[in-house]
Formats: sequence, C-alpha cells, structure tokens
Amino acid sequence: MGLYLAIDAGGTKTRCLLADETTILGRAETGSVKLMRVSEAEASARLRAMLAEVSRTADVSLGEVTQTCVGLAGLTIDAVREWAEREIGEVVSGGLLLVGDEEIALDGAFRGGPGILIIAGTGSNIMGRVEDGTMYHAGGWGPAIGDEGSGFWIGQEALRAGFWAKDRGVPTNLLTEIGEFWGAGSLGEIVEMANARPGPDLPALAPIVKRCAEAGDELAIAVLERAGAELAEQIALVALKMRESGGRRNVEAAYTGSVLEHISLVRSSMVATLKTSSPNVKVLEGAVDSLEGALWRARQILK
Repeated sequence: MGLYLAIDAGGTKTRCLLADETTILGRAETGSVKLMRVSEAEASARLRAMLAEVSRTADVSLGEVTQTCVGLAGLTIDAVREWAEREIGEVVSGGLLLVGDEEIALDGAFRGGPGILIIAGTGSNIMGRVEDGTMYHAGGWGPAIGDEGSGFWIGQEALRAGFWAKDRGVPTNLLTEIGEFWGAGSLGEIVEMANARPGPDLPALAPIVKRCAEAGDELAIAVLERAGAELAEQIALVALKMRESGGRRNVEAAYTGSVLEHISLVRSSMVATLKTSSPNVKVLEGAVDSLEGALWRARQILK
C-alpha cells in the first residue's frame, strides 16, 4: 500500500498530512516557510520540524513515502523551487510533485475538473480551469501591484480610509483601533509605522477592520464591501476567459483563504456583485481544504 505526503505551504502557515490509500495517518502544522517572508534558515528549520512531527504522529518513516505533493507559494521563483526540492528530497523518499498552492486548492474543490478558485487570504488570486485542463488567471500579482480584496489590501485600504476621514472630519474608529492594535501612542506614530520599510504586517489589520464594521463603522463596512466587489470583478474576468475558450457557460466557484472564510461581509459582497455581473457563476458553500487537494494529487500521480 502506498504512503502519501501532502503539504500546503501558503503565505502565513504550512500544513501537512501523511496518508495511505484510504486513511489519513497523521497531521502537523508550522508557520510560514515562504522565502519572501522568512529567511531560508528559518524556513528550512520549520519545514524539517513539521515533517519530523508528522512522521512521529503517523508512526511512519519518511523513508517509506511513495509520493509527495507540495503546494507552494512563490513556486515560479527558481530559488524557491530549488530550496523545496533540496529540503524535501533530503528527508523524504519517493517522487516529488511541486505545484502552486493555488493549484492544490483548485483540486481540493474540483478534483481535476473544471471550476474557478477564489483565493483571498494574505494575498489574493483567481484561477479557473476548463475541461481540457487549460488554466486562466486574474490577479495574484503581489501586494505592491495587486492582490485586490486580500488581507493586505484590506489593511492598506483601511489606513487610507482612516486618513481620508481624518482630513475631512468624517467619523470613524479605524485609526483609533489600528493605533491600539499597533501600540501607537499618537497619530504620528501610526504614520511612521505605516510608512516604515520593511512595512508592518498589514494583513493582521483585517480582523480589526472586521470588528469596526461589525460595530457599525461605515468606512470599515465600505472597505470590506469593496474588497468583495474587487474579487467579483476578477472572478467575472476569469469566467469570461473560460467561456471564450469554449468552456461551459455555467461554472462553479470555490473559495479559500482567511478573508473569505472569516469575514462574511466580504463574502456576501462578492456573491451579491457576481449575481449582477456574472449570474452564470455559482459560488459553492464552505471553504475548500487545499491540503485535501494536495493529497488527491499525490494519490493520483501514480495511477
């Protein structure tokens, strides 16, 4: 019986599981191993500690693994691919399949079939797959030039909205709440921290914006509603590309990521916008588990 290792290495956390043909034997989790967020030494230490933990939990030697599938953020960067191949290859036996973290999430929802995946967590990305396997994308260009509707985008837009309101005397609690979260003693300190290089952890502000919105802050509500609308615009673009390529008119969309999983206002705004702009797109209930997609790929590769 084969043994399969599945790894989901996203932007903020890394999860893995070991399984045989039918049963999950063990799981483990660690922080981000994304080389754009942590040093190579820290990423390697975290990865190896997680692999050792899942081996202990499953009571299976990594030398017995038949196939590994890794969904890895930043895989288009050669240094990231080389690091993953080296670190995993040194401790895990069997074949190794490296794919983007968005691809395993797509498989988690559609098991190789057609559909659209919406990712909105630390970053954002929209991708669709048609019947012949061709992929279509929108967004995902990183926080400096894209990632609309993501946690980073929400944090940045909340700061912009807060200072826009400050200049115009519009009431909002955004700057007060962000300042308390950052431990800033003045408006000047918020400005300094927001403009620091390297910058602050803007995705961490998304829950603050959510809390303000739930308390009735109109600017916070507007930021979250715009996040949903931005995501919907890119979903509509991908759906159009798929239709123009000969894909089916009606298509299902699945979502993953902390923003869409935990901020219902973003999700409801996205769905409402799509009903007007792309009524042929149906958003499925519940977030997809990308780790299940990595396991599906690992099991399929040898069939």
